[in-house]
Formats: sequence, C-alpha cells, structure tokens
Amino acid sequence: MATEPERKGGGGRQDLAALRIDRSAAPPARSRRGLWLALALSTLAGAGVGAWLWLGRAPEVHVAYAQRSAASQPAPSAEVLTGSGYVVTADRYISLGVRVSSRILAYLVEEGQQVELGQPLVQLDARQYEATLAQSRAELARARANVNLYRRELERSQELHARNVASDADLDVKQNQLRVGEAEVQRLVAQVERQQVDLEDTVVRAPTAGVILEKFKEVGEIATPGGFQGSGELIRMANLADLRAELDVNESDLSRIALDQPARVVPEAYPDRTYDARVVKLYPQINRQKGTLKVEVKILEPDSWLRPDMSARITFLAAPSVGASEGPGEERAAVALAPPAAVRSDAGGSFAWVATEGRVRRQALQVAGSGPGGQIIVTSGLAGGEALVISESAPLVEGQRVDVATAP
Repeated sequence: MATEPERKGGGGRQDLAALRIDRSAAPPARSRRGLWLALALSTLAGAGVGAWLWLGRAPEVHVAYAQRSAASQPAPSAEVLTGSGYVVTADRYISLGVRVSSRILAYLVEEGQQVELGQPLVQLDARQYEATLAQSRAELARARANVNLYRRELERSQELHARNVASDADLDVKQNQLRVGEAEVQRLVAQVERQQVDLEDTVVRAPTAGVILEKFKEVGEIATPGGFQGSGELIRMANLADLRAELDVNESDLSRIALDQPARVVPEAYPDRTYDARVVKLYPQINRQKGTLKVEVKILEPDSWLRPDMSARITFLAAPSVGASEGPGEERAAVALAPPAAVRSDAGGSFAWVATEGRVRRQALQVAGSGPGGQIIVTSGLAGGEALVISESAPLVEGQRVDVATAP
C-alpha cells in the first residue's frame, strides 16, 4: 500500500508529462484557418481567370451572302400586297334558257366540253313551230295572189274611168282594195319572219366560245321562257378566253392598288404554277359592312389548268424605282437581294450587320419590298456579295470582333 508521499510524487510526474509538446499532432486552429483562406483565394483567382477568358471571346455569328441581280436582267418586282380570291370569267357565267316553250329532245353537249361560237347546245321539239310557219307561208302566198288580182282590176277600172264608163267611186274602191291587199302581204311577211325566228330558237346555240359548266333540266322536260327564280335556265357556260381573279381589298390598303398595276396569280390547287396579271377593274362602291373594295386582275396568259371559282393567291407588284424605265438598248440598273433574316429595322430605318475581316459594321439600307423567293430587294446600301449576319450568339455593337460561320 503506497504512502501519502508516494501518491503525491506520482501525481507530479503525470503533470510534467502533460506539459510536453507532441510534434506529430495536428497544427493549431490558427494554421488551419490560414490554409482554408489560401485555398479560397486560389479558387477565386481561377474563377476570375475563367470569367476573363469567357468575356474576352468573340461571339459567334452565322452569315449569308447578298446576291446581285445582273444588270442585263430585269430588276425584280416588289410585292406590295397579297390576298386570297377566286378565279372568275370576264362575263361571269352565261346562263342560257329558251325563248320559246317546247319539250327538250336532246342535249348536244356535255359538262366540261369546249364549244365554239354558234355551236348547237340543246335541241327542242320543233314540230309545232314548223307547222305554224308553213301555215303562215301559205297565207302569204294567197295574199300575194290577191294583190296581183287587185292590181289588174284597178288597171281595168282606170281604163273605163278614162272613157267615162266607170265612176269615180268605183275607181276609189279598186285603189283601196289594192292598198289593203298590199298591207296584208306586209303583215304576213313579218309574221313569217317572226315564226322563222321561233323555229330557229328551238335550237339553243352558244353565244360565245367557252366551256359547258352545268345542265339544269333533263331530256323530256318542258322548257319555258323565263320562269320563276331562273327556273327557265337550261344550261350554264363560261367564256374562258378572258379569265380574271377577284378579291376584296381593305380600305386601308387601297393606296397600294392602281389600274394597270402588275400582279401575280397562284392557284391554291397548283402552287407551282404562276400567272402574270394586271389590274383591270376597281369596283365603284365600297362594301360598308366589310370595309372592302372588290378588285379584278386579268390573267394575261390563261391555260386549261385554270377553272372558274378556283381559289387563288393574288399578289400585287410594284417595280422597283431603280432600273424600271430604261429605253431600248439601255442597261437596267442592278439591285441587291438580301435574306429576310439579315434585314433588321429600328427607329432609324432598315439596316444589316455586315461581317468584314472578323468584325461587324452596321450598314443602313433602302428596301423595296419582297422579291423572288421571299428575298428582300435592296435598292441602296448593298452591292451584292456582302456577308450579312443572320443570327448571333450575343448582341452586336459597331466594330466588334466576331467569329464568322456560314449558315447551313
């Protein structure tokens, strides 16, 4: 059993051991805080360098090249207004009925058939009119025979009157009898001519060249003149020699339309076919309910692809002011064509970013609407061949360096 002094001495040695410095232990807290501070500064420095490298990179832009219309070719026409309408004929539809009443014997044409001027279309039963005409001709022959008799009797009466054998009254009767006979002949001549026309009208003929659109009655039905609400209509045709397209134009757009203005017609059924046209009619009255005016354009070279009532797209054109009025032997001035994505606008007007030697510059433009393929007609500001920015990865400023890539 240890004594009290021994316990006290052992406690002192333990206290001395606790005061020794263990150099293999972790560094103090102050040293750890310094290490973390150094690491944070290093990270911030790396981020700053990365941000500097990113901000200093040139933005990527995609370009497309402006085209130039050759001076020897006509300058393209600008599109000033486009709308939807229908193909119509100049005479609209020609509805044919009958002037005399009779039974339909036969239709001599079919729907869709091309017909010429005067070609027979419908045959009516003509027997009644043939008989009536024959009767009138016989009456006319009898009246002419009576006139010949009255003329000879008058001549004999004049001889007797000259010898004082016949009285004045007898001579007057013979003269009146001849005049009445001659008047009857004239009446019957007119009657025969009218009945001849009635007989001819039993054949319905084409009043103009065109195409048969529709037949309204069947063989064996009675055709009557006129009728209630067009019930006397037998056949409908259209003259396809003068085809037009019509559409309604808003009042606010009327300033863009004028007589003889060039236009272009594209049928909805055949979008690959294009027809040149010109404005030939501006109707005199505005439609108050719709606020529109009906406009007609004449198709200059129609063909068999076009049909009445066909839906169509009508585009009104205006030739650019440059190169529009050259005389014979003179060259047309060239214009530039720019992609729509390259032409921009702001309060200062239209402009485009032009990429030259890795930098961009802002170029002011004067445009004249759309041209072939939807390209923008540029009358001033481009010569053709410039690299125009159509998209960019960041907003551009004048003189900025860019990384140019051609648009796919």
